[in-house]
Amino acid sequence: MERKEFENISDFPPYFIGFNVTFEPGCRNNWHIHHGCGQTLFCVKGRGWYQEFGKEAPPFKSGDIVYIAPEIKHWQGAARDKTFTHLSLSVPTEDSFTQWREPVADEEYNRYLLFMFYTYIDIEITIKAHQETVTFKYPQYLVLGSIA
Repeated sequence: MERKEFENISDFPPYFIGFNVTFEPGCRNNWHIHHGCGQTLFCVKGRGWYQEFGKEAPPFKSGDIVYIAPEIKHWQGAARDKTFTHLSLSVPTEDSFTQWREPVADEEYNRYLLFMFYTYIDIEITIKAHQETVTFKYPQYLVLGSIA
């Protein structure tokens, strides 16, 4: 979005709430729901999990961003062997609140430990044709093993 477009936004929120949250290895919060406002998580250090109820939990690593819409039951937490730090930002409404629910069962959390041993690599492809060079970069991850 161009600067002039930002200047024309009249309903930009007057404030937001932000938290810097660090989970110790193996720590996770309870299932919870943000009523009335969404939440954006910016992973700034380590690796962990984010899961919406009824869906798989993809790995969450430094540099990843997740937007959680209002009324979505979810949890987030650290990998078993790494700390996990994220910034949490939301724009509250007058009636917004967080409803804390039941703990994430050990069986649910442990399902995802099998996929945590991986390393991140970048793939770079360079194409040379007709005196032109084009480079494509693809961030990827490679699974190396499991604890099973």
